[in-house]
Amino acid sequence: MSNQEIDFVAGFSPLTATLAARRDSDRPAFTFVDYRDDRDGVATTLSWAELDRRARAVAARLSQVTKPGERVAVLCPQNLDYVAGFFGALYAGVIAVPLFAPEVSAHGERLVGALADSDPEVWLTSASALADIEALMNGHPVPRPKQLLAVDTVDDALADGFEPVAVEPDRPAYLQYTSGSTRRPAGAVITHRALATNVRQVVAAFGVGEDSTCAGWLPFFHDMGLIQLVALPAHTGAHSVFTTPFAFTRRPVRWLKLMSGRPDVITAAPNFAFEYTAAKLSKSDGAAELDLSGVRSAINGSEPVRAETIAGFLAAAGPLGFRAEAHRPSYGLAEATVFVSTTPPRPPRVLVLDRAELGAGRAVPVAEDDDRALRLVSAGVPFGQRVRIADPATGAPRDDGAVGEIWIHGANVADGYWRQPERSAETFDGRLKGADPETGWLRTGDLGVYVDGELYITGRLKDLIIIDGKNHYPQDIEATAQEAHPVLRRDRLAVFSVTHEGREAPVVVAEYSNHVAAGELDAGEVERAVRAAVAKHHDLRLHGFVLVRPGTVLRTSSGKIARSATRARYLKGEIA
Repeated sequence: MSNQEIDFVAGFSPLTATLAARRDSDRPAFTFVDYRDDRDGVATTLSWAELDRRARAVAARLSQVTKPGERVAVLCPQNLDYVAGFFGALYAGVIAVPLFAPEVSAHGERLVGALADSDPEVWLTSASALADIEALMNGHPVPRPKQLLAVDTVDDALADGFEPVAVEPDRPAYLQYTSGSTRRPAGAVITHRALATNVRQVVAAFGVGEDSTCAGWLPFFHDMGLIQLVALPAHTGAHSVFTTPFAFTRRPVRWLKLMSGRPDVITAAPNFAFEYTAAKLSKSDGAAELDLSGVRSAINGSEPVRAETIAGFLAAAGPLGFRAEAHRPSYGLAEATVFVSTTPPRPPRVLVLDRAELGAGRAVPVAEDDDRALRLVSAGVPFGQRVRIADPATGAPRDDGAVGEIWIHGANVADGYWRQPERSAETFDGRLKGADPETGWLRTGDLGVYVDGELYITGRLKDLIIIDGKNHYPQDIEATAQEAHPVLRRDRLAVFSVTHEGREAPVVVAEYSNHVAAGELDAGEVERAVRAAVAKHHDLRLHGFVLVRPGTVLRTSSGKIARSATRARYLKGEIA
């Protein structure tokens, strides 16, 4: 999809233009299911006409206190206020900064960092969150806004006569703050063109239309949640049905209930959510009565996708009507707005490779029962953008079967990081030798390989552990370690390297299960099992193994293992 295919009629983005075109529609637009006071949930729905009116009212109020091009933070809880506030910002021509209410305390440092970096003139929130917002302003080193507005107190009458502000295609629509880095917060600048392009790429890849249902719980401040549950419905007219991440983690069956019995469902979640849901399903949840036959696409992305997770979820959800071809492993990142590639509607493809050869940069098939066998799940093919594998040191393209850094070029790529020119040049100005174009490639920092025309993700460049000239992927070692002893929590391990006597040496930090009392643990037995498994499968001798209580291993806001941050705590002596 080329830049020219995105048509900004009279200066209006296709996203806001399609939303405005439904201003007289009584069809359901967004439904929020609130579980705070009712275990079964209370659903509240806005029609397209109601949403448009609320968004115009917010935009009109914003036009009274700021001007187009200024930053406006969205700090609402995950509810209908958030949706109205985000579209109000787009209607007003300001730069939205989708964040979250301070109640999400686990990511408080990320919130403070993003506010300090973007320095928004106006904060949007809900009346219920005002006390927490005041505490944030008074208790943390963040720039105070010129105006604090509660979306649910804005008079809808302000919408009368208001017309959305025209925007240039390459002006910023919003700043998407990335997660998981120990560096200064980085706000990817998503232009109106990039947003419109990526939404259309999602539509082409998954066949989303007006009669579809976008269901889920992903946080709106995360790229995948914002596109799948907010932007995609507005562009297509699909019905968005959502709840909060907290509601999901308390009872994962709620995610399935959002999808049950609905038509043409598209949903999305990280790999851990599929595994967690499969493990928690029970008859007492009423799961046996669910109907998942309407789920067309269940996007699995944001972290390594595991073949075992796919099989486990199908075993649990298959009897409820979920089809194997509905599971769609995908790849994306905030710097590409979000979506990059996905698999076709067929059962996910799994490739069995030689672990040692992969460490040497080659994808070589091996028998499944080989001790060196490593299973990788295909992330499919890109839609409407160029995706190449490159040598990260030289920028030379690599052939199929050769591992390298994933580079991307397309109109969906962000326009750098907010006010960070050097970091932007480092990430967004990759030079791919012999390509057309040769400059302006997004260097993702992700490692991957093409095999038979499909993309496989092998790891993160910055997390790669290099010992005696051999590459080792931390997520591979983590998968081995967590299977070594039954007391270890799945997907709650961090593997990283430290320098010992002038050489790199691997360390495993692993949580024990919250179903096991600390006094009942034989830490020595667990350590011996993990060390033996890592030595057998990876030919590595661990420098350190630390068994820690549940909740110690850090994760990013999107659910990924925060290896760098966990390593920093380990080196400071804060993990023992």
